[in-house]
Amino acid sequence: MAEEKQLTKIEEAFNDLAATLKSGAVDVEVAPFSRACSFVSPLFGCLGMAFKFAEMDYVNKVNDLAAASKSNVTLPALIDRDIEANCVRNAGSHTRNLLRVKRGLHMVKELFERILASESNSLKDPASKAYAKVFAPHHGWAIRQAVAAGMYCLPTREQLMKKLNEDHASAKIKMQNYITASDHVILYIEKLFNSRNLGLDW
Repeated sequence: MAEEKQLTKIEEAFNDLAATLKSGAVDVEVAPFSRACSFVSPLFGCLGMAFKFAEMDYVNKVNDLAAASKSNVTLPALIDRDIEANCVRNAGSHTRNLLRVKRGLHMVKELFERILASESNSLKDPASKAYAKVFAPHHGWAIRQAVAAGMYCLPTREQLMKKLNEDHASAKIKMQNYITASDHVILYIEKLFNSRNLGLDW
């Protein structure tokens, strides 16, 4: 049996999360959330040096959430436990890591939207604009410079499809499905933060 393609894993996992949210659930469980997020990790790797820092940071934080799922069943419970311990903004807190993972999901959503809107074989423009919107405001000068330099080493659209073992038609459908499903998930997480007056820009 052929191994399931990465975009298929991402699409299916986020469709499941979105379906949970659309059913009216307010308590998304940490385990399926962190599992869905782990499928996104290889995408950063496929983009090469420009997103090396983002990949390492994202993977570490997804791993932390996966470990946290053993003692925190739902995302709201995870945040509330940090609030009680007065450690929400501490480096390494689960809540802080959740916010960073949310940004990673948002980055991929923005990238996919721009790839689908572009006819070019170059990913430099879609990746640069997605980075500028989502990550750049939270990165220091040195990281922004490293990312800018790495943008010249991005794979082409053709090379990315080959790495993902997709053709353009199949990738387009899966990317669009991720965009739609991840939007529900991202808004849900933002609502968790805003309803507790935690803010999102830190």
